[in-house]
Amino acid sequence: MIAAIPFWQRKHFHEMTREEWESLCDGCGKCCLTKLEDEDTGEVYYTDLACEYMDGDSCQCTVYSRRQEKVPDCIVLTPDSVGDFHWLPQTCAYRLLAEDKPLPEWHPLVSGDPDSVHRAQVSVRHRTVSNASVPEADWEEHIIHWVL
Repeated sequence: MIAAIPFWQRKHFHEMTREEWESLCDGCGKCCLTKLEDEDTGEVYYTDLACEYMDGDSCQCTVYSRRQEKVPDCIVLTPDSVGDFHWLPQTCAYRLLAEDKPLPEWHPLVSGDPDSVHRAQVSVRHRTVSNASVPEADWEEHIIHWVL
């Protein structure tokens, strides 16, 4: 019975509706963290600095529909671009599905509960500082390793 198979298991990214595509996001907030790239090695480091528009409690963007206007370099994941973002966390549903891996039990689509990502302590809830409050010269001091 095809209806019993969740859409993310039976559809390719390009076959998903916009609503289905958006629902893949688990709401962890990790993509809203400032990342630093080593120019010599290409290695990407996460910081605990979040975009000034990320709500630290919900891990949601407060200006989501206007995010590109407010933050021109804010990324927009599309079915065509998922593979371009090698820095996506290993827990990211977009990355997992692109790598033919299953969604974890705590993912809201699996658990049916949008707070399950926070209870599983996979999100950045209450663990960030606004990047607007820290001078860029000090960002290296905020490199973290708990994201990965």
